[in-house]
Amino acid sequence: MTASAAERPDLAPQGHPQRWLILGVICLAQLTVLLDNTVLNVAIPSLTTELNASTADVQWMINAYSLVQSGLLLTAGSSADRYGRKKMLVVGLALFGIGSLAAGLAQTSGQLIAARAGMGVGGALLITTTLAVVVQIFDDSERVRAIGLWATVNSLGFAAGPLVGGVVLNHFWWGAIFLINIPVAVIGLVAVVRLVPEFKNPRGERPDLLGALLSTVGMTAVVFAIISGPEHGWASGRVLLTAGVGLAVLAGFVLWELHIPHPMLDMHFFRNQKFIGAVAGAILVAFGMGGSLFLLTQHLQFVLGYGPLEAGLRTAPMALTVVALNLTGMGARLVPKLGTPATIAAGMSCLAAGLAAIAVLGRTGYTGMLLGLVVMGAGIAFAMPAMANAIMSAIPPAKAGVGAGVNGTLAEFGTGLGVAVLGAVLNIRFAALVPAAVGAASLPAALAAADGAGERATIKDAFASGLETSQLVGAVAVLTGGLLAAMLLRRAERMEAAAGAGGPADPADRATAAETSPTTATSTATAATAAATTPTAAAKAETPGGRADSSGPAA
Repeated sequence: MTASAAERPDLAPQGHPQRWLILGVICLAQLTVLLDNTVLNVAIPSLTTELNASTADVQWMINAYSLVQSGLLLTAGSSADRYGRKKMLVVGLALFGIGSLAAGLAQTSGQLIAARAGMGVGGALLITTTLAVVVQIFDDSERVRAIGLWATVNSLGFAAGPLVGGVVLNHFWWGAIFLINIPVAVIGLVAVVRLVPEFKNPRGERPDLLGALLSTVGMTAVVFAIISGPEHGWASGRVLLTAGVGLAVLAGFVLWELHIPHPMLDMHFFRNQKFIGAVAGAILVAFGMGGSLFLLTQHLQFVLGYGPLEAGLRTAPMALTVVALNLTGMGARLVPKLGTPATIAAGMSCLAAGLAAIAVLGRTGYTGMLLGLVVMGAGIAFAMPAMANAIMSAIPPAKAGVGAGVNGTLAEFGTGLGVAVLGAVLNIRFAALVPAAVGAASLPAALAAADGAGERATIKDAFASGLETSQLVGAVAVLTGGLLAAMLLRRAERMEAAAGAGGPADPADRATAAETSPTTATSTATAATAAATTPTAAAKAETPGGRADSSGPAA
């Protein structure tokens, strides 16, 4: 049988001897995956012209990548744990490189959509496996900082996507934005083969094929409903049917996982109070971040008049703040000083304050938004390393890949929920202020149908008011998530302290204690993620003429 994590020489207490070099390699691969979430937005005019792509074609070019990637996160994480993380890293890099080559050489819209779907398979493997490798090669004293640096790549990828795409398109044709991935994939393959140690679940469990199928189908259906909502309307039959099917399949997945001896996802994790507290915070961070950034890019374009690339660049200060604070290790240093619950509460309070500042101060100009974005970035940098500790302290080291898949899935769910709820708040507020514009498919359509400059000004003011209300709702959600997460985590810590040497006080903790390392602490930076990470909502938000709801003008 394979040695346990604690017994492996490459997992010695001091960590792997080449751990920082390995981190650099996997972060480079991760950056390429994340760039492809937003890089395509600035190429939309070129794709429309050169491939004769329709609006539906363009939407599928963007969504095929995120849809496939989101649906496969749990399965990809489980595969990495079961069959070997190094092996899945190699497969992920190969698929991503091949998909990038096919996308760059595509001659039709259908070919490009298929290539993007293939890239999504590779991206799912890379997102989950790179995080699992970080867990594998770093010891407890360095792991939080390493994850902070890994998370920084999420923010950097979100901010740099439109910029990289714009620079490439200024010098080359649209296919070059995909071909630049190939050298990175090749370098990554060589480095992974030479440097990364192999690790797989020592229990050698049998594959949970039905669980993998159910999770993939269920998540794909739910994410598809979230993606379709802005175009077809959240109450449309298509969206409701797809969401219903997805939720029903996911319910079947939960029941199946509860009744088999070797589940892909151990549902007992969700009975651990520490895990639940961090999960609640993670979902609401993604909710506030994804929904608010979706609205922010619309505000920059439709109210303040910036182009898509300019709007993308003006959201960069948030990501750059995260990068600066994580590179200095400030967020990681707060955890031992303040404790996990207090650090999460403080970080998410900053995030909520930043959202509120954008809502109140950013209505008429960019200066107030800039302040809010910087404060939001500080909150993310403070909260996410602490959130990492809490989430994965309840996950056995052998299940780190599944843990990464859970975290990525929660980020997608929270982001989509944020777009849906905050977009609906915007529509309701706008409809209340300008009833005559409710039938417009988008804000530009409402402005085009306006009768005179006075009515256009009224419509713009109403849209800005709706954005303000929506941002404040997002701020309240994030603050609630921070306080809830801190409360649950504090309670879990007290119960563990009371239990003392007798073991975990919670029955669910006792059920997993035999295979859980009590000091293991890691996770992904969800929001930056999320939104900023596989930012499906942000990608759609920067699409010219994109819509938040067909029943209202939320763009």
